[in-house]
Amino acid sequence: MSSTSDFKQLPHKLLAIPGPIEVSDEVLFANAAPVVSHVSPDFVKIFGDAIRLTREVLFTKQAQPFLISGSGTLGWDQVAANLVEPGENALVLHTGYFGDSFSDCLQTYGAEVDVLKAKLGTAVKQAAVEEALKQKKYKIVTFTHVDTSTGVLSDAKFITETVKRISPETLVVADCVCSVGSEEIRFDDWDLDIVLTASQKGLGTPPGLSIVLASQKAIKVFETRASPVTSYYASWKKWLPIMKAYEAGSPAYFATPPVNLIQSYLASLKQMTRAGPSLEERFRQHREASKRIKDAATELGLKQIALDPAFAANGMTTLYFPDGLGASDIIPRFTQCGVVIAGGLLAEIKDKYFRIGHMGASVVDAERDDIDKIIYALQESIREARSQKA
Repeated sequence: MSSTSDFKQLPHKLLAIPGPIEVSDEVLFANAAPVVSHVSPDFVKIFGDAIRLTREVLFTKQAQPFLISGSGTLGWDQVAANLVEPGENALVLHTGYFGDSFSDCLQTYGAEVDVLKAKLGTAVKQAAVEEALKQKKYKIVTFTHVDTSTGVLSDAKFITETVKRISPETLVVADCVCSVGSEEIRFDDWDLDIVLTASQKGLGTPPGLSIVLASQKAIKVFETRASPVTSYYASWKKWLPIMKAYEAGSPAYFATPPVNLIQSYLASLKQMTRAGPSLEERFRQHREASKRIKDAATELGLKQIALDPAFAANGMTTLYFPDGLGASDIIPRFTQCGVVIAGGLLAEIKDKYFRIGHMGASVVDAERDDIDKIIYALQESIREARSQKA
């Protein structure tokens, strides 16, 4: 098979979990390209283009991207190892499972961590953030833009404005693993310091690539730290020269990059920034798809974890099981309809809810009818389960 136009994925169940997600034929085809040398001229250009287009997706001209083999979790290690020195204070805004995990990571590297935990289904309140910032000097404030365990969306712009107003020296770190590509994120305009994400969700690429963007302020904090970086593989001392070299058109080596995955990632970035729809149109399409699924759930009498639409992500939906029903009643029925969804993740309510992902190709590809399939599977699964229990 010699061209993308000839390639079609094998028939398979629709992957409608909040990551990894369905990817386009073009992206999957790029992943199947012949393996090339990581220092070859062809790959140097591919890697450099991927670095540059990553900036475009996040609306930044000045941030430094890091594209490193690893999961989104590696982004936490990069933040903790490079920006926070042992004994320094970190404030974690908690909206679900991943707030706990980021906190644990920071503590592993020696940070003194305080956690502001939101009421389930909501984001941390402004007054609580302001009070915490007035009480103590923090090196970083972290938040999960969309927590994949709850589907709760935090207001990234609002949080950043609050932190910069009260504690301008503090770095703002946004865990955007489940939001880049499906939610609007304007790195420069909002004055973010770190966005960390991964390839397998809204960026529409197979799993395996950790993606971090750091502001020049964050890079300066890294460069002027008093103590050594506390990681080997995650050290920007190792990776910053690599990223700069590839973007400048020269090969460099610390660890072998995932050459095929980066080719696949570049194919997705080109679809997002060059082929259309525009990024703004993509955000609109995600909002519309999200509303359709959430409206269908409401018509069925289902309740979301998000207590208000303002807290509800546009790339995923979290729904409580109907009274008297559980995972074994609903999730297999989705599968019978050809749709794969996810069960609960947040420990305190793990068996009480399920999660549906709707982002990337499933939303923006006009030739697919994935959202219709998801809604049909939702309706049929709930109705059949209720009928059987009646």
